[in-house]
Amino acid sequence: MPTSTVPGATLYYEAQGSGPVLLMIPGGPADAGVFAGLAARLADRYTVVAYDPRGNSRSAVADPSLDQDMDVHADDAARLLAELGDEPAYVLGSSGGAQIGLNLAARHPERVRVLVAHEPPCVRLLPDGEEVRAGMREVYETYRADGVQAGMARFEALAGMRRRTPDNLGGPSPAGAGAAPGAGPGAALAAMVARISGNLDYFLARGLRPISDFVPDVAALRNGAPRIVVGVGAESEGQLAHRCGLALAERLGTAPVVFPGDHGGYGPKAAEFAVTLDRTLTG
Repeated sequence: MPTSTVPGATLYYEAQGSGPVLLMIPGGPADAGVFAGLAARLADRYTVVAYDPRGNSRSAVADPSLDQDMDVHADDAARLLAELGDEPAYVLGSSGGAQIGLNLAARHPERVRVLVAHEPPCVRLLPDGEEVRAGMREVYETYRADGVQAGMARFEALAGMRRRTPDNLGGPSPAGAGAAPGAGPGAALAAMVARISGNLDYFLARGLRPISDFVPDVAALRNGAPRIVVGVGAESEGQLAHRCGLALAERLGTAPVVFPGDHGGYGPKAAEFAVTLDRTLTG
């Protein structure tokens, strides 16, 4: 599968379909595989490209001891888009990937036509943002003291999310999923789950705080050329990332678009999510 060399990392990505580029950016410890079902339903209209952010799964990073940097993430996405073509691209970012997408649109507006930021965890925009940030620090301290499982349990409680399982992660990637050639979708799904599980340590140690602490440049987003759409889940009302999405939409002066499912609705509700996404991008 193709890779892109960027300063300090090699990005793995998967591409399928034809038409204008639609870049999909996963969040937190996730990788390109979570978008497989969604990508397959849009490949007749777009060249769908999903990638593993640096440090996750198959995107090796030169120094994993460094905290993640949201500017570096945005520049990675811009470099990847530059390799894919000259025209501004459609972009979907989910969760932490939405934070990356927001920074991409602000730092590299010439690369983005429309950004859909689905439930970005921009906690500092919340009225109780400082309290939530303190909770994120507790997640990190729990991880340091008691390990990955305890840290993730504390994180999921703070975020109000249900634990991710193979049934709601998003389905296997049809190609490059890490399964043996000729293996069925069950093997591909198992490979994806194993990869994401392997990313949890890096996420808690190096990604959680930079991702949640990042504040989108609202002024640049309001005044820039890309059209910015904030998405929230129909089934995630009251959860942390949903509240963050509403807070961002209010700052941008736009109405949020409600997408099927919860925080990860692009997985179990891929067909319905694809319809809403296509309508949002082209509308």
